[in-house]
Amino acid sequence: MDENIGMSKNEFVVLLIFTLIFIAGSLYAGDVRVLQENNVTVYFEHSLERPAKEIAAMYPAVKSQLESNIGWDLTVAPTVLLLENRKLFQGMAESPLIVAFAVPAKNLIVIDYSRMNMQPFTLDITLKHELCHLLLHHHIREPVLPRWLDEGVCQWVSDGMVDIIMDQKRSFLNRASMRGKYIRLDSLKNTFPYKAESLLLAYEESKSFVTYIIAEFGKEAILSILSHMKKGMDAESAILKALSIPLNELEKQWHDSLKSNITWLAHLSYHLYDILFAFMALLSICAFIRVILKKRAYSDEEMDNDDGGFDV
Repeated sequence: MDENIGMSKNEFVVLLIFTLIFIAGSLYAGDVRVLQENNVTVYFEHSLERPAKEIAAMYPAVKSQLESNIGWDLTVAPTVLLLENRKLFQGMAESPLIVAFAVPAKNLIVIDYSRMNMQPFTLDITLKHELCHLLLHHHIREPVLPRWLDEGVCQWVSDGMVDIIMDQKRSFLNRASMRGKYIRLDSLKNTFPYKAESLLLAYEESKSFVTYIIAEFGKEAILSILSHMKKGMDAESAILKALSIPLNELEKQWHDSLKSNITWLAHLSYHLYDILFAFMALLSICAFIRVILKKRAYSDEEMDNDDGGFDV
């Protein structure tokens, strides 16, 4: 999971950390080192020398793949801050779910390496995702690019960053589809929710909407939208220009497609606990009725025995 951070208090914290790096030359108990290679600069704790070298080595290929996918050049030289101290990283991130984030205004990427060995997070996917943020913001002005499109495109390009919730039984988007309760795209224009479930749903929706556009109109459609936005159009105007359909109508069609793709098995699995609870309740009722009937049968038998006694 990543987070794209603009000029905010989070960026101030990041810059403060950089100040500590430059002035003190140390980060808590670990020495901070710097690696400049292949047009990327990596700052890292001494224990992370191997992954720092991996980032520098993979950067040219990841950059080339990204430029090929989007069709734009990444002319900035990024800086990567690689951290192992999760507590320190969480002091900069806006959510415990975040494992990396980009600060496009500073061409900066911050990565929590302690999470990189947990599926689906890998250095190459994470780096590509964050570089995508830098690329998009380098070519499209900040107010023009909505957060949902920014995250959706970067997930698509990097093969997704929320695959950890792609188990359809746990998909928050599937739940939203069954309930008909989505987060509207216009409310995801500037920020994403903080609450865990809502945040994950926002990421799922962003990726799903972009992949829906590509599935319905082709890859060139999303590139055309980005191209119009590069020229200064907002997302609504760019979508109308590229696809000849208003954003709100396209969003409705996307919702309809999501609902139609949900199978009866998905419905069953989603309501499994409710079904099991109802079934157990029914069994309890049946057992209770059986006990009552047995007691009545026993009482009737006792009464028959009393009536059949001997007269003296």
